[in-house]
Amino acid sequence: MPHDLIIRGGLIVDGTGSEPFVGDVAIDNDTIVALGKVEGSALREIDAKGHAVTPGFVDLHTHLDAQAGWDPDLTPIVWHGVTTALIGNCGVTFAPCKPADREYLASMMESVEDIPSSVILDGLPWDWDSYGEYLDSLEKLEPSINVVGMVGHCAIRTYVMGERGVDEEPNKDEIAQMAELAGKSVAEGAIGFSSSRLEAHTMPDGRCIPGTFAKSEEMTAIAKAVGENNGLVQNVLEYSRLDTEMELLREQALAAQTRVIFTAPHIPGAAGKGNAYDDIIASMKAEGIDITGLALPRSFGFLSGLKTNIMFMSPAWQELVALDFPSRLASIQDADTRARLIKEASEMGSNGTPALDMWVSNFYSLGEGESPEYTKGPEESLPAIAKAAGEHPAETWLRMMLESDGEALFHVRFGNHDYEAMEEFLQNDWVLPSLGDTGAHLTQIIDAGWATFMLSHWHREKGTFTLAETIRMLTSAQARILGFEDRGTLAVGMRADINVIDVNTVNEGQPTLIRDFPDDTPRLSQKARGYLATICNGNIIVENGELTGQRSGRVLRNQPAA
Repeated sequence: MPHDLIIRGGLIVDGTGSEPFVGDVAIDNDTIVALGKVEGSALREIDAKGHAVTPGFVDLHTHLDAQAGWDPDLTPIVWHGVTTALIGNCGVTFAPCKPADREYLASMMESVEDIPSSVILDGLPWDWDSYGEYLDSLEKLEPSINVVGMVGHCAIRTYVMGERGVDEEPNKDEIAQMAELAGKSVAEGAIGFSSSRLEAHTMPDGRCIPGTFAKSEEMTAIAKAVGENNGLVQNVLEYSRLDTEMELLREQALAAQTRVIFTAPHIPGAAGKGNAYDDIIASMKAEGIDITGLALPRSFGFLSGLKTNIMFMSPAWQELVALDFPSRLASIQDADTRARLIKEASEMGSNGTPALDMWVSNFYSLGEGESPEYTKGPEESLPAIAKAAGEHPAETWLRMMLESDGEALFHVRFGNHDYEAMEEFLQNDWVLPSLGDTGAHLTQIIDAGWATFMLSHWHREKGTFTLAETIRMLTSAQARILGFEDRGTLAVGMRADINVIDVNTVNEGQPTLIRDFPDDTPRLSQKARGYLATICNGNIIVENGELTGQRSGRVLRNQPAA
């Protein structure tokens, strides 16, 4: 009998970090059945000569919770080799949920993650109460890639305390109820529990989301119940009080005795320290704590352009933002309008608002090529370009918009600025690349191509990581945290989640603004080059950068500890 699929003659990078080797991969149904020299025929063959054959990538930080309802293809990460995505990050989730709280949770997601609540309410079936029922509902959407979910602190607090969960502390009985509900959700299939302590994550009325200031008793009780059901714990920290936040994370880890992940932007350390996390992480690892920090492997920030709403700040600029794109482009073609925009921006800059000067200093053009340029130095910032041209930065911004017919984009960096520091940071054994945030911040941020950047920049261009190590960081290292033993490596008996990649050309495409969401809602997206094929559960879902129409992903549920 012929195999369903054979990938012929590729460089097999198996995800373990072992030395790559040339060989074939045979797939029957959803499983790898042969590796090395494969004899016989197949119903379909892929010629992978000269290309890498790797496990599918795992993305541990997405917000595709809402998008799955109307875009089961889960773009754009599907174009970047991702075959398994973790949703439910940052404590903001849609389950468990009482019918009366649907709008409340949707509005919370809108405020924190910039996803319109009307789109969320209209785009999802909302046919669940418990977390297990929520996963059942996701299965019916037939996603193109595998989806794994966490239960969020906001939903748990709301389910137990109602709107009191925003400002009030729970009593002992309510803490017990929350812990029981979190444990039950994990037993029903949630891979773990997520929470956010970042004060910038706010409700529509400006108050911090439920759980932001939860005390140790609550956090450790929930963590213990989650750990008893083999679930992981995820946190976003308030980085202005890093020491106390990390200590609370340590308490949760000891209570849970399970895997712990947290959002870890690079923060410079004291003299002699590579980063601010070093000492506490070393202490936690010495105690046997399984902890991983997730870091975007490049600078991150907003996108500023005529198609986005991230511009300068003054009445004239706000008038420009209020227009649609064609009207914006027409408006800035008027010399008087440009003069007013430049005048107001200059008055808000060095003549009175140092914060605005600092904001503009972080503007970097993504360039005019097929791929965005994320690694430019200070000499290529917007103020530097403006100074060389004898212009105000706002004048330069407007000129570049006109010269590109409104297509130019600036990356407005607000984290991971220092690429030399990031190179060292990413080499820590407790750090993994991640944090694409895909599905959130629809018209503000697009970092979905982080895995592609790891391959193109840190492997191919810089040589910081070997191909084997880069792939390990994108696959088995991430699958281990989820607790999956049948994904993340290429071996006989493993699930057939596979990429075929031209490592010499793989790269991110320029971000674009598209309108494929309900109600004509816009969002930023980003394609990729160099992915010849992406296979999920044995089916080719992307070929030469285009979706095939196959949607063979599964909702993967937490498994009890053996």
